[in-house]
Amino acid sequence: MEMDIGQIVKELGFPIVAAGGMGYFIYFIWKWVTETIDPVLGETMGTLIKLVDRVRMLDNDMIRLNSKLSMVLEHRAMLDDERQEELNAVVAKYQSVSQAFNSTGREEAPVPPPEPKPKPDLTKDSFSKQDLKSIKDDIKNQ
Repeated sequence: MEMDIGQIVKELGFPIVAAGGMGYFIYFIWKWVTETIDPVLGETMGTLIKLVDRVRMLDNDMIRLNSKLSMVLEHRAMLDDERQEELNAVVAKYQSVSQAFNSTGREEAPVPPPEPKPKPDLTKDSFSKQDLKSIKDDIKNQ
């Protein structure tokens, strides 16, 4: 005796069939969440905790470095001229070359930005290697 959906609805009624379908749907979703999603969430939570710990360690390091730098700058201001020149020589020898960070402790005039390069003519059918490099650099800098 084969029963299709129409026959089942006719015998049991639509509300009963709909409730059974919803029950199966809820069971399927619950099974999927507990078998697939929960393990992934557990791994992700562990990774998140490790990252938060690393950020805290970096924050503590930044606070420590900031206090050391403040102490060095205070001490530097109290040096006599002879020691000041010696310190300037050491700082010049080991200073950072990063433009984003000035390791000298002195406020210097900002370096003016380089003059802009001439833009290549984009209406040409072919480009030189220099034009292609210039276009590539412009795309990277945007």
